[in-house]
Formats: sequence, structure tokens, C-alpha cells
Amino acid sequence: MTLRQFYNLQQKDMTFEQVFLQIKAFMEQQPIGHYKLMLGTDSQVHPRQTRFITGVVIQRLGQGVWACATKTIVQRKMNHLHERISFETSLTEEIATLFTENHKNELIHIILPHIYDGATFSIEGHIDIGAGQKNRTREFVREMTGRIESSGLEPKIKPDSFVASSYANRYTK
Repeated sequence: MTLRQFYNLQQKDMTFEQVFLQIKAFMEQQPIGHYKLMLGTDSQVHPRQTRFITGVVIQRLGQGVWACATKTIVQRKMNHLHERISFETSLTEEIATLFTENHKNELIHIILPHIYDGATFSIEGHIDIGAGQKNRTREFVREMTGRIESSGLEPKIKPDSFVASSYANRYTK
């Protein structure tokens, strides 16, 4: 795996460890909160390449977010929908593996003393697919949600997969 660089509007060229420290600091600011760590990928086919953006978002429900993204370029047009959705899911799974058990435990330990005060923490994998009758990606829902679940993430599809369908989508253009 290549060394990934992450970025957002304030910071460029962050390593994963810098991203993790930002997430940890965000949670430490207010340990009593409902936290969701959300990962999701979207893609856009361009004339000579396909651009994939994976978003990493930590949300304190009702009280803000910290987010960043990482970019992957495939030097060809990926026009086949299943191939592209599968690759998006693979990139989300890849970022999920960067969050080792030690990383997850560090984040859980921030909220653990506050569980009885209502603090929560979950990790979601957002997939840019939908189950709706008119959605071309509905036939991939079972396959992709199964893959995300096997990565230890709670799968979310449209309309609940906003990290993939909105945040990452913004950077694919």
C-alpha cells in the first residue's frame, strides 16, 4: 500500500497518524458526545482517468465535524458501474484498515468514562449506492454492505451515506 496523503481546506499533505491525532483531539474537546467516525468513497470518470475520493469524517452529533479526504487516480476511464462501485468499496475498506485495534481503543477510551452520561461512538462505512427501485446500483447493495460489515464497519447506503454521496463527491469533479 502506498503512503496516503490526506487533506482538507485547512491542511494539506497530512499522514494518517496526523489525521488520527486530529480525530482524537476533536473528541477530547468534548468527551461527552455522540460520535460517528464515517468513511466513504465516491468516484468521477474523466476523459483520461477516474478520480476516487475517500472521505474521513468524525461527527459530534449536533455539534460539528472534522473531516479530510484522500485521492486515488486510476489512469483510465472506469465506465463499468460494478467495477467502479467495487473499487470505491475497496478504498473505503483500505482506509478502515488504517484504524487498527489500538487506534479504535484510544478513541473508545476517550468516551468510555462518560458512557453513563450518554456518550457513544460508532464507525460507519458509507457506500454511494441505493436500494431504490430506480437506482442502477441497487443490485450491488447486498454485496457491498456485506463487504463493509466484514471490515467491522456499520454499512450505510443512500440516503444515509452522505460522506460518500456528498462530502467525497464534492472533491471528485
